[in-house]
Amino acid sequence: MRRLDQLLSSLGYCSRKQAQAWCDAGRVWVAGAPLDDASRKVDPAQVKLDDAPLDFPDGLFVLLHKPVGLVCSHDSGEGPRVYDLLPQRWQQRDPKVTTIGRLDKDTSGLLLLTDQGALVQRLTSPKHHVEKVYLATLDRAPTPEMSEAFARGLELTEDGERVKTRPAALRVLEGNRAEVTLHEGRYHQVRRMFAALGAHVVSLERTRLGEWTLGDLPPGRWKALPLPCSLSPAGERVGERG
Repeated sequence: MRRLDQLLSSLGYCSRKQAQAWCDAGRVWVAGAPLDDASRKVDPAQVKLDDAPLDFPDGLFVLLHKPVGLVCSHDSGEGPRVYDLLPQRWQQRDPKVTTIGRLDKDTSGLLLLTDQGALVQRLTSPKHHVEKVYLATLDRAPTPEMSEAFARGLELTEDGERVKTRPAALRVLEGNRAEVTLHEGRYHQVRRMFAALGAHVVSLERTRLGEWTLGDLPPGRWKALPLPCSLSPAGERVGERG
């Protein structure tokens, strides 16, 4: 149970003061009856605002097909953001909605976002070795020798020091394409691993992270998912930039 004004504020709907005005206007109903006191404790699942249930009051978990050209930063000064593809109200949620890991501006594909800190930790912690699968298009045809080098691990330079990547799987596809499976998430790792072997990545798309895949979700669209495991489930719906 939560206070109605605190609930609406934390979900990004309005300020706590405005919540009382909405109650006075008859916009808030709980369990089929209008609520006139915004300080009342309510079951979020029974609240309706303007005859619609609240957006994911137990926590938000979203799969987004990130297009090229968007950044994963909250800072709008860095350029168009992935958050701009989501409903504006979600950007006011507390805790803040954030990406689970990042894709750079020139990489497209599967991106997960949530307001659940425990979920971010679970899916980004190095000790969990969550699989990430990428489809890379190169400036040349990948070779079996590249696959062998990926499987051994490659030395990269990070902060002036040489580090060795974990063994990764590279599957040679038709033409200049290759599928890469990683169990870690170093900065620009796929591009840097190919560069260490003399190949340039022309385009890069992430197709899977852990158990989640892009499927047929078009670029720029998002899909709200059930929260996994012990986290409370949320409904599912598909949206696009509005």
